[in-house]
Formats: sequence, C-alpha cells, structure tokens
Amino acid sequence: MDNNQPIIVKRVKKFAAGHHGGAWKIAFADFAVAMMAFFLVLWLMSSATPEQKKAISGYFQDPVGFSESASPYVIDLGGTPTPAPDKTLNPEVKDAKAATDTASDTDSDIAPSETQAENIAEKLEKERLELLLQELQNKVNENPQLQRFKDQILFEITQDGLRIQIMDAANRPMFDSGSARLQPYFEDILIAMSDTIKAVPNKISISGHTDAEPFVGRGDYGNWELSAERANAARRTLVAGSYPEDQIARVVGYASSALFDREDPMNPVNRRIDIIVLTKKAQRAIEGSQGEGEATPPPAEGAPVTPAPGAAPAAQTTPEQLQEKLNVFDNGALKLDQAREN
Repeated sequence: MDNNQPIIVKRVKKFAAGHHGGAWKIAFADFAVAMMAFFLVLWLMSSATPEQKKAISGYFQDPVGFSESASPYVIDLGGTPTPAPDKTLNPEVKDAKAATDTASDTDSDIAPSETQAENIAEKLEKERLELLLQELQNKVNENPQLQRFKDQILFEITQDGLRIQIMDAANRPMFDSGSARLQPYFEDILIAMSDTIKAVPNKISISGHTDAEPFVGRGDYGNWELSAERANAARRTLVAGSYPEDQIARVVGYASSALFDREDPMNPVNRRIDIIVLTKKAQRAIEGSQGEGEATPPPAEGAPVTPAPGAAPAAQTTPEQLQEKLNVFDNGALKLDQAREN
C-alpha cells in the first residue's frame, strides 16, 4: 500500500476579543504630548514678566505686523524689553524711532510728580476712611446697646474726612440741661467708637454745638463756653476709652453759629458733638492755622470744618514722603482688619 500521501497543514489566526490593533497607543502619545505642552505654557505664563505677556499678546493681535517687525510688541527671552530691528524702515526713520524709544524709557524712570503723589495718597486715604465708616456702621448695627441710638448717629465722608455727628433727641439728651455733664448712654457711644476710630492713624477734630436758645447761666457764661466744655467732655471720654490723646488735633466750641437745622434753630438736633477723622490735608491746614494764630471759621449747615483762609500751605510731598504715607495707610488698614477679626 502506497503511504506517500500529501500532508496538508492548515494555519488558523486567532484574534483576542475587542482588540483593534495599536492605534490607541498613538492617540495616547498625542494626548501626553498635548498635556505636556499645555503645562509648559502654564509654567511659562506664570514666570513671564508683564512686558513678556504684553509681547505675546501683541503677537496674537497682529501676527503679520509682528513678523515684519512693524509691531511694538517683541518677545525678549533675555529679560530686557528691547525692540527688534525694524527691517522695513529706512536709516533716518530708524534713528528717529530709536531716539523716541530712548526718550520714552527715560521718562518712565522719572518719579511721579508731586501732584500725582498727592492724588495717589488722597485716594488711598479716602479708601481707608470709607472702610472705617463701614466698620462704624457695622458696630452700630450689631451692638444692641448702640442700636437704640442709631437715629442720633450720622456718618458721612466730607472733604475734610469722615464726619461722625452725635445729636440730641427731644427725649434723649446727651448732656444734662445747661451742663457739660455727659449722660451715661452718650459715654457708652463714645467709648464703643473709640476702639474703632483709633485703628487708623489719622488725627481727629472734636467740636461742640448748641441750639439757638440763649443760655441763662453764671455771669458771662453762655453757649460759646457751654459748647466748648461739652466738646472737651467728649474728648475726656474718648481718652478714657483708650483713644490716644496725641491723636486729637483740635477741640472747639461753635455755640449756635453752625446750626444743623437752620429752619428750626431750636431743634434738638442742633445740640450735637461732631467728631471728624481728618485727612492729612485737613490736619495740616489745622496745624498750620494754629501755628499762625488763625481761628478756623465755623462750618456751614451740614458742611465739614474748612481751613482758615490764612492757613499755611500744605508741605511739599516728596516720593519718600509718599511711600511713608502709603505705609501708614497700609498699617491702618491692617489694624482695621485685626479689629474686625477681634
């Protein structure tokens, strides 16, 4: 029997379930590269200077002009913002442009003018006083003892600073009749406010006011003396409440010369104590007028105390003095934040 029959070998390919080749590896590699590029951009942006960010922004805003060196935006990887050479300009225009750029760089190094420094300081000071006003209003609203008298306490920002007016009510006077003796509730108001007011470095002015009713008292003693003594009594109470005495710039009595309600001179609201947290400008005016022996005129209805016409002009402000002011204001804001947390 012939055993030389052909042997047939059959090869069968087996595929694992769900396997589609190695395409996913390419997709994953692309994703990894994209993520690496993304985090690289984030790192570069976090470490870039404002000039470099401006240059990048300029490229995306004007890529054509940027590539032709006609855009003012350049990317300087060396850390110094120097313009790229202008290939499209002739030599005369290039020289003129270079001179202009040099002049601009020189001007940017000049310190701000005195007017600019003063404006910056006044703006920061106004922000501090507005923050103080908010703190005082919150204290009145949150303190049950003060809430009863909130209709007698008025806060406002004036050209001379933050003005706090505490007024009489027909059934709730601040002082004994015809006397400079404070009622207990008025002492509580002043002591409660002293903790917040002293958180800023600004000095204060305290003034006393009466209504227009003639005072019948001891000899020549009248409303002028009474208003001055009441203002001084308020000063003593603030100091007793831990307010620094050297932070008080002025204590003065105006009698009935600056009525709050001119339509009704006998209105109890005309009997009031005004506390002004002074701006630095108003403080200098007061100190200058006191040095010259000039008296500051009484304020009009609802208006802040203004400097006397003969007051000494404000001192010149140098950049160093401006920096000192900014430090003082920042310290005041820090104290307010600490007072709020306490």
